[in-house]
Amino acid sequence: MPWFLRPGPVKPIEELSLPAQALVAESFGDLDPESAWDVHVHLVGLGQGDSGCWIQPQMRSHAHPIRRIQYEAYMAAAGVRGEEDADRQYLQRLLALHRAANPEGKLLLFGFDYHVDSAGREVPERSPFYTPNDYVLRVAAENPDVRACASVHPYRTDAVERLSRCAAAGAIAVKWLPNAMGIDPASERCDAFYGRMAELKLPLITHAGLEKAVHAEGAQELGNPLRLRRALDQGVKVVVAHCASLGESLDLDGGGAEREKAESFELFLRMMDEERYEGLLFGEISALTQINRCGEPLRQLLRRNDLHPRLVNGSDYPLPAIDPLFSTRLLVRRGYLEPSERAPLNEIFEANALLFDFVLKRRLRLVEGAVHRFPPGVFESRRLFA
Repeated sequence: MPWFLRPGPVKPIEELSLPAQALVAESFGDLDPESAWDVHVHLVGLGQGDSGCWIQPQMRSHAHPIRRIQYEAYMAAAGVRGEEDADRQYLQRLLALHRAANPEGKLLLFGFDYHVDSAGREVPERSPFYTPNDYVLRVAAENPDVRACASVHPYRTDAVERLSRCAAAGAIAVKWLPNAMGIDPASERCDAFYGRMAELKLPLITHAGLEKAVHAEGAQELGNPLRLRRALDQGVKVVVAHCASLGESLDLDGGGAEREKAESFELFLRMMDEERYEGLLFGEISALTQINRCGEPLRQLLRRNDLHPRLVNGSDYPLPAIDPLFSTRLLVRRGYLEPSERAPLNEIFEANALLFDFVLKRRLRLVEGAVHRFPPGVFESRRLFA
């Protein structure tokens, strides 16, 4: 695994320089740390220790160099130093990062279901990875600072039963990545599932927009945020990961046979501006500081004070630990950070990637006459599950 992506040991805040400690203290100073939940955390593994986890063999094959590079980057950044003990190492480092950053808060760990076809059959060859709900629920039961987010494909013949069992066992949300899982959120096949989600009051945390972190097998249109109207119209609380900040989607609201494409982010904003979805539709800000996303979507979200009560924070771990995805220099150049903040932020990254992700987003600002920042409430994501 790439040596340059391997992180060093997790450092406590007390060992940071005084400028770095000051940034951390200021970032936590005006919010409730117990309510500061990270609502986008991936739990992955290779299936050791009865985890039941699985990763697509092509991800680990040198015959597929792009996917192999992705796999090695994720594992190295997550502190995994050898495949023989990967599952334990991944979880151990994740919990250490969280507890050193904010032991009073919570991590929402994601299960991740297989791709399932229209007949309700699992299709592993089209699945990037699999994290069983039982494993996520077990980790949550063993760690009071963890909450479980189940992942159930709605095309399964027993999807509603699986959902009910997960909720009874403690799951507080559902995770989808439609582009990779083969889910059309606008399909009537999802109706019974949506009905049960609404009854259980479980939020759906779903990717929208272009998917680049895993292979999506040419199904990017399934990430069209407008396809989530069906869930919203049945009373499901929907959280759009990354605020659909990459790619284009068909404008399904347009008339005529020839529909135009529009920025997925603009389609997301269109729905956020619809009064009927207030209290149901939310945006989640993970990955917005990455070099491929820190353009106009981040600028608009900082500017849109009216939307801030409907934004929540997540890290998309392990992505915050992958150094090449972030550039504090670029963020300074685009006016999101003060130049003096670069050095302490870079120091925090070396010490604790989860803490870096949090502090970086708390330091973001946009100066357009007034100074626009994400307020404390964006990071008090516990409110999503009230």
